[in-house]
Amino acid sequence: MAHEKNHDYHILPPSIWPFVGAVGAFVMLLGGVLFISPNVSNPQPWVFLIGLALVLYTMYAWWSEVVVESHVGDHTPVVQLGLRMGVIMFIISEVMFFSAWFWSFFKHAIYPMDPTGLSPAVDGVWPPVGIETFDPWHLPLINTLILLCSGCAATWAHHAIAHDNDRKGLVWGLALAIALGVFFTAVQAYEYSHAAFGFAGNIYGANFFMATGFHGFHVLIGTIFLAICLVRALKGHFTPEKHIGFEAAAWYWHFVDVVWLFLFFSIYIWGA
Repeated sequence: MAHEKNHDYHILPPSIWPFVGAVGAFVMLLGGVLFISPNVSNPQPWVFLIGLALVLYTMYAWWSEVVVESHVGDHTPVVQLGLRMGVIMFIISEVMFFSAWFWSFFKHAIYPMDPTGLSPAVDGVWPPVGIETFDPWHLPLINTLILLCSGCAATWAHHAIAHDNDRKGLVWGLALAIALGVFFTAVQAYEYSHAAFGFAGNIYGANFFMATGFHGFHVLIGTIFLAICLVRALKGHFTPEKHIGFEAAAWYWHFVDVVWLFLFFSIYIWGA
């Protein structure tokens, strides 16, 4: 038949979600600018929240359609390869993002600035005078072990579905990875509340909270990603041949693990 598909590619129909997502992102940006602008009297966050709601709804609806496409057979081996390449490119972009914060930290640690902040000090010290850093062998080490164990649990779940078709192992591995991810976030929040330095007023605090804070945000996103995979696993969505959604979550989670190891060794140990 002329209308039958005779290739391995998935030709997408027109979709409204790119437009809705773009509108939501613009409204969110506009709301953020209005909220922090000193020229706006009595600023309110409602415009920003409306944009955020549009973005979140776009994510939910668009990814729901991708899940449906998988169930109806549109994710052929060629399409799955494209999805994997997309995830890899996304993770590479995240590597570049964190490279900027590492660059800033190493630059200021190797060449501390003078009190004016205009040029490197001849006898500059790092961390800056008056900064009391965290003991890396206390809470940071505990959090490192927590996150590594969470990565092991995600690997267990991945192996269970990919090689053994073990749905029970998949569910338990995901549940353990999620629980440890939540535990990591709680420990980091406790650590932040006991920091002897703030974000503003010193370059060490600014670099520390930007690097570790953005990592914590990625942990939160990864935890949500794994939680969605757990819900899908309980519904029986994944098979040994088709589990690209969970595979993407596992890759992202391992990326979060690796970034934390670099943070632990460079900022908590070497930089302190």
